[in-house]
Amino acid sequence: MHQFLAVDLGATSGRVAIGSVDGGAISLSIVHRFAHEVIENANGSLLWNWDLIFSQVLHGLKEAAKVSKPTSLAVDSWAVDYGFLSSDKKIIGDIYAYRDLRNEIASKALIAKLGKERIYSTTGIQFLPINTIYQLYASKQLAEYKSADKFLMLPDLINFIFSGAVSTEVTNASSTQALNTSTRTWDIELIELAGINFSLFSQLHEPGTLLGKVSGYSELDGINVVAAASHDTASAIAGVPFSNREAEAYISSGTWSLVGIESERPFTSDAAFAANVTNELGVEGTVRVLKNVTGMWLLEECRRTWRESGVDIGMTELISLAGAARSFQTLIDPNNPLFAPPGDMPARIVSYCQEHGLTAPTTPGEFAITIFNSLAHAYKKTLAEIASVTGRQIRLIHILGGGSQNDLLNQITADICGVTVKTGPVEATLFGNIAVQAIAAGVVKDLSQARALIKNSFTSKEFIPS
Repeated sequence: MHQFLAVDLGATSGRVAIGSVDGGAISLSIVHRFAHEVIENANGSLLWNWDLIFSQVLHGLKEAAKVSKPTSLAVDSWAVDYGFLSSDKKIIGDIYAYRDLRNEIASKALIAKLGKERIYSTTGIQFLPINTIYQLYASKQLAEYKSADKFLMLPDLINFIFSGAVSTEVTNASSTQALNTSTRTWDIELIELAGINFSLFSQLHEPGTLLGKVSGYSELDGINVVAAASHDTASAIAGVPFSNREAEAYISSGTWSLVGIESERPFTSDAAFAANVTNELGVEGTVRVLKNVTGMWLLEECRRTWRESGVDIGMTELISLAGAARSFQTLIDPNNPLFAPPGDMPARIVSYCQEHGLTAPTTPGEFAITIFNSLAHAYKKTLAEIASVTGRQIRLIHILGGGSQNDLLNQITADICGVTVKTGPVEATLFGNIAVQAIAAGVVKDLSQARALIKNSFTSKEFIPS
């Protein structure tokens, strides 16, 4: 039996797991879970509580090391966010959260300066104000930007802390909108046209690269530090057990919903540009052709608002209430910028409905069914756009991640999209993280073999359009 440690960081929680490869399957044991959230500084900027995040990661890894003999560890996280390193290899400054409003201003300014066509022609990345290139542009006036030697994406930052490696993994690098997706190298010309110091960008590495060994952390010392597909969606897609990739799509359903296909090449045509399709890099030279749809963030924020008012409604109860409210048919645009920042989400949904002449939900069940129906319609629209751009005919959707446990949303998605939905794995990101490590260790031959193991490692549900 071979054991590997996986760190998976989401935008609201994180976990550390042990993955064991044995007997034609991969088993997972989650050793540590923790919650975290953005914090606000005195200037009103949104930051990540990095000290909390790292301390919890370290605690989880040490707990895992007590009960396992891991070959390696690997880290994945949400995309686009980063930290600065000084020339003497110290983390400097705050770590800003992608939802900080400064990014909206920066993205508009940089797009006006460079033009969308120039940015998209080589990066192939959809235009979102959260993209790293806009964050870096917004940071140019900060003291830490001016004194920084490098910036590192968050998984790379953790890899650096453990191993000393100053290097950037390509799947996450592609989300920066500063990488040429065809060559899998930094777009130096674009970066310099943006007026961002190219010296801040570190060398690139592919998933599965051995970065070094843990040093300076007692019981963890000597464990290999391996690059995961460090963008959590890249790890998740590595964990999808495709049967016929040419006719299958995926929805990674969590705080965000990532809707797309896996391809051997990027799509950067005029049609792809018009549809704002993104081309993010994947494992073994693949490309994830997808679009972002705001996901369960909407309901998570509703629940948070209700909880703060003294009404704590669990997800299971909410789904049941939504099922009872299926006759309520109001639809919203889940990608509307109104819903992007944290805050009173129920009030924002009501405001949206009032502005668009729609009947506003009033009960938790009506809010939940509004969100579910709206997400499913957004999925349908997005898949149609991707099919048009790529020429794919989608006959099956894999829904993975935490959202795959929502049977009501799964059935609504099958009904509205008009294709069969298969669920799982719930822990696709962890499976994908472990798979890359197993390939790097020579325990598994390649991604195809890893996916066969993953298929044997969970039970799927199937939803047929009604």
